[in-house]
Amino acid sequence: MEKSLLDKAKNSNAWPFQEALRILKSLNGKTPDKGYVLFETGYGPSGLPHIGTFGEVARTILVKNAFNIISDIPTKLITFSDDMDGLRKVPDNIPNQDMLKIHIDKPLSKVPDPFEKYNSFAEHNNEKLKSFLNQFNFEYEFKSSTDCYLNGDFDKTLINILNNYEKILEIILPTLGKDRRKTYSPFLPICEETGKVLQVPVKNINLNNGTIEYTNEKGQNIVTEVTKGKCKLQWKADWAMRWAALDVNYEMNGKDLTPSFDLSKKIVQIIGGKAPVNMVYELFLDQNGEKISKSKGNGLSIEEWLSYGTEESLTLYMYQNPKRAKRLYFDTIPKNVDEYSRFLSSAKNQDIELLIKNPVWHIHKGKIPEYNQEISYSMLLNLASVCNADNAEILWGFVSKYTKDNDQSDPLMNNLINKALQYYKDFIAPNKKYKLPSENEKMALESLNIRLGKLNNSTDAEEIQSEVYETGKEFQYDELKEWFSALYQILLGQMQGPRIGSFIAIYGCKETIDLINRAIKGELTN
Repeated sequence: MEKSLLDKAKNSNAWPFQEALRILKSLNGKTPDKGYVLFETGYGPSGLPHIGTFGEVARTILVKNAFNIISDIPTKLITFSDDMDGLRKVPDNIPNQDMLKIHIDKPLSKVPDPFEKYNSFAEHNNEKLKSFLNQFNFEYEFKSSTDCYLNGDFDKTLINILNNYEKILEIILPTLGKDRRKTYSPFLPICEETGKVLQVPVKNINLNNGTIEYTNEKGQNIVTEVTKGKCKLQWKADWAMRWAALDVNYEMNGKDLTPSFDLSKKIVQIIGGKAPVNMVYELFLDQNGEKISKSKGNGLSIEEWLSYGTEESLTLYMYQNPKRAKRLYFDTIPKNVDEYSRFLSSAKNQDIELLIKNPVWHIHKGKIPEYNQEISYSMLLNLASVCNADNAEILWGFVSKYTKDNDQSDPLMNNLINKALQYYKDFIAPNKKYKLPSENEKMALESLNIRLGKLNNSTDAEEIQSEVYETGKEFQYDELKEWFSALYQILLGQMQGPRIGSFIAIYGCKETIDLINRAIKGELTN
């Protein structure tokens, strides 16, 4: 690592570097005994993986990459699936719900796949998550809770939990309601008859044999080992056990899990382990301001984002302001696609100090691609809107005319045009509402046409913008934003729109004159 980059990185205020420095400090700059720094993300496959699940992995990888810049200590990322958890309720957004109800309380890895593609519901959701991560070329190791319990990977730590049973109860019980205190145990036995994960009181523990005694659903007293996959742990104890068993060094979580993290931190200390360095991120909200949820299936899915936006735009969304609650809905996509392009464009002229603060540097691990995009995603949407485009050929006609070097063999522009076209069809076209111009607006539009008629299609955007601006002043709009708003509503059928000079430069002066004439005649209809 060249010294100038290392020095700048260690003094950067980019949040991935800040997190990486916290990890390095926690290690006192030394390699852990296991030989690497372990980053972990968690996933509960009780529902389809949502965009928040992806976001946690993406952000953790950003921190891991930053750590690799400031330190030569090896790193590893584990994406851990809690697939031995019992199915507590049937998600709203999946098929075969009646079938699933029969399997309530069974481990997710033992519940049949309602999509009928995999051996279990957990496997279906795990594979779905892995396919998303693989699409982004993320480097990670997948671990299954079921495999770890059954293979004995956690046995030593489970015995440690049993040996500290009473101390753990002292931590957890005060946080529970009166009735729950009577039945709580950190151990959840797996019933040999029904296969269910039982939430039952533990009557006795035997430290010598490593067993617990409980009463099953038939009223029979059962003694079972806590190892070999015959029990699993309640969530907070399970989290702490995992940190200790795997020696996790870094893990982030959503704000809603902060109380759980604090309790798990106390538990891991009791069993002689150490809580990982932790970052709390704010939650994603749907269009109604509600937290997105796997079981509800609200918010936006990864597939939906990638239907309309690029992979880089999604990673940028995850990079930006992780400690701020953010609305996650379809209208966030165009903004992030264009912001990515702006960051990419600005990277060309930045020195190393500014560059490592630029999100694209982190998104591309320092290997920033060339930028040659001249037309923004938002502009493509506006072109599609004014043309009522129903195929990519229409948009390519304008793009090829405006950008001499661009043709349909350009895969990046082709991808962007197709995504913009799909977004236009699904979200803009159904909501277009043209405004009929008033008499004063008709006169202003006619005046604008005269001005545009004196220009040609090689006139630059700034000169066109100036002519539009002067037209608004000529017709004495109190605020020029009212003039521009009228243009958007009359010509595009939208409340908001592009910088009008840039739009006309791409669409063409002659074409805009024709469009204005149609608007004056009332031919632009919803």
